[in-house]
Amino acid sequence: MTTTIADKIYQNLRQKIITGELLAGEKLRQDHIARAFETSHVPVREALLRLEAHGLAQSEPRRGMRVSALDPAEVREVVEMRVALESLALQHSVQNMTPGALKEADDARIACDAAQTMPEWEACNRTFHRSILTPCGLPRLLHAIDDLHIAGARHLFAHWRPKWVHRADGDHAAIVQALKRKDAATATAILTRHIRRAS
Repeated sequence: MTTTIADKIYQNLRQKIITGELLAGEKLRQDHIARAFETSHVPVREALLRLEAHGLAQSEPRRGMRVSALDPAEVREVVEMRVALESLALQHSVQNMTPGALKEADDARIACDAAQTMPEWEACNRTFHRSILTPCGLPRLLHAIDDLHIAGARHLFAHWRPKWVHRADGDHAAIVQALKRKDAATATAILTRHIRRAS
């Protein structure tokens, strides 16, 4: 799939919002962004609308687009939705897990354990979760889960960045082992505990 300039702008701004480099309430100026990416306003507008659709930006009358506020009440909702939707996706994934998909999940687990910074770890963590869920073959479900990961990541950076420490993730390893055995019940139970504990 070809990456467009709008995709690059969206991904760049999304990461800056998630990590807190762009703070809640900060104005997203189309002209500044267009200059930074050496492009017209059209792809910038497209990227900003995507940020808004994902809850990362908010359009205000006569004030333009700004980074949306972090709502602490959102955390519990995101966790419960992740538990429900990721468990559902994983149950469908288990039977579709090919040796290639298992290798991809294990590679993602290893990369996550090797991450030396929180931004690197968070990106690898998302890749790991995506790798164990993608075989479910349910694109709408996966899209909804991706949105929840983005929302959860903002809160993670806001509250845990100063406390983050590099460590191997035993839950990830246990999930991969359960998937190798096609043990859906154990994999789902570990994933549920993992999401609640991590959040």
